Amino acid sequence: MDEKEFWRIIGLFNWKRTGDDDAVLKPAVKELAKQSLEDIQAFEEILSQKLYALDTLAHAKQIGTDAYVDDKQHFSVDVFLYARCCVVANGRDFYESVLSDPAEFPEDMDFEALLELASAAYELKSGNAPDFFDTSVSYETFSNQEGWAVA
Repeated sequence: MDEKEFWRIIGLFNWKRTGDDDAVLKPAVKELAKQSLEDIQAFEEILSQKLYALDTLAHAKQIGTDAYVDDKQHFSVDVFLYARCCVVANGRDFYESVLSDPAEFPEDMDFEALLELASAAYELKSGNAPDFFDTSVSYETFSNQEGWAVA
């Protein structure tokens, strides 16, 4: 699994089924399940790296209604994670645009279901749900300490 294959699989989402996340993901899940278990793990690794790269203060300030303001105001780590998923789900060009220019971040949009893609493919392939995927970085909000450092 390389980045080109990762983005090809992301590109299989069936956006005509918007509102039914399982249906949106289904073509990608089926395709990823054709890969080896190692490639499914590698897909999750690449996804984690993409979400980690977007885990920055600059991006968190751009997500719309739930944007990060300061340490004193409530900020949902989950909402920010799901908003970052939306960026990745919209493909390589959009992802790279938002990564380089946080002002391009879509407001008040999310796609939490992306987090289930590799697990669903793994289960379809093996018949067993994975316990967890071990990745080099965590996609959880605030994991990218450099991205949250105040200059």
